[in-house]
Amino acid sequence: MSSLFKAYTRGPLKLKNRIVMAPMTRSRTSSGDVPNALMAAYYAQRVSAGLIITEATDVSASSNGYACTPGIYTAEQTQGWRLVTDRVHLHGGTIFLQIWHVGRMAHHTMLPNGEAPRGATDERAAQSQVFIYDSTGKAVFVPADTPRKIETDEVADLLDEFTLAFRNARAAKFDGVEIHGANGYLFDQFMNSTLNKRSDQFGGQTPQTRTRLLLDVVDLAIRELGAGKVGVRVSPFGKFNSMPSDPFVEETLLYLCSELNRREIAYLHVVYQPLPAGNTVDSEFNEKNLSDDLVREVRKAFQGTLIWCGGFDQNSAQAALDEGWADLIAFGRPFIANPDLVERMTNNWPLAEAHPDTFYTRDGEKGYTDFPFFQ
Repeated sequence: MSSLFKAYTRGPLKLKNRIVMAPMTRSRTSSGDVPNALMAAYYAQRVSAGLIITEATDVSASSNGYACTPGIYTAEQTQGWRLVTDRVHLHGGTIFLQIWHVGRMAHHTMLPNGEAPRGATDERAAQSQVFIYDSTGKAVFVPADTPRKIETDEVADLLDEFTLAFRNARAAKFDGVEIHGANGYLFDQFMNSTLNKRSDQFGGQTPQTRTRLLLDVVDLAIRELGAGKVGVRVSPFGKFNSMPSDPFVEETLLYLCSELNRREIAYLHVVYQPLPAGNTVDSEFNEKNLSDDLVREVRKAFQGTLIWCGGFDQNSAQAALDEGWADLIAFGRPFIANPDLVERMTNNWPLAEAHPDTFYTRDGEKGYTDFPFFQ
């Protein structure tokens, strides 16, 4: 049997195979950004994955950057997520909650009292958009607003928001949490030395200061949940959400890897994928692949469970495992149209494809839970 389909155990992480369902925003929440029975059905359909990582989940109302994305900061949201975890656990699945703060990637119409987004700095993501519903209820993409810089004395309140989120994740019976440090959102904004021109202890001068906020939040998660229930996602070289080139990206990445290794977290989840030639459209993927040498350095600095995500198919996933570059491989869009993706790969059955028009809609089951299992 291919090792992709074999069980994986490391510390408290005990998975039935090495295939991870990557986090994917689907915008199907109920009023109040509350997870619902439809979402529970969606995740339960995909329990053949060794590990499910949920869609990105807002840490507070001030982190709400996209329409109908779930939260984890109210009792109703926590109970909604309990519907999801109960269904997944009933079918023998393992599920981590991805927790995020979007930082500058937001629009005032989505935020309390029409406030400005909060970012690492006051620089706007000039080439990027966020997804909202306009006054007529129509789904539209609009430019991200100019953010307000998070002041140093506001960081303590931000950390309190994450602490509440971790406690609510525990109450919702998640197997763990993944802290979203990738794709141009808040922590990525702080870690980018070109964007982060702050002069305080969270500024961009050194890898220690650039990663301080993320590591402070990781420490909070470990305190609330235990290190074996905490994962971190990063996207080195990522250009998504107007992130500028960073001459110190490798230095920051390797320092972060060593610090996370010292904390013995459950896993490090790395996103990497080149943009297709000639593609100038904002993408969730990266500008270039990591070099072989850098991959080896990441492996050396972080010796725990390593997840790679980014355009893998079954063959390239197995090759990455065989080379020792990864312990687990995350698949995103293939899981949308193939709830039985693991079985299809195991048996070499053909894969279905989802239409992008159904990725972020309020059309209920359409393009969400109506994909058939292979007959």
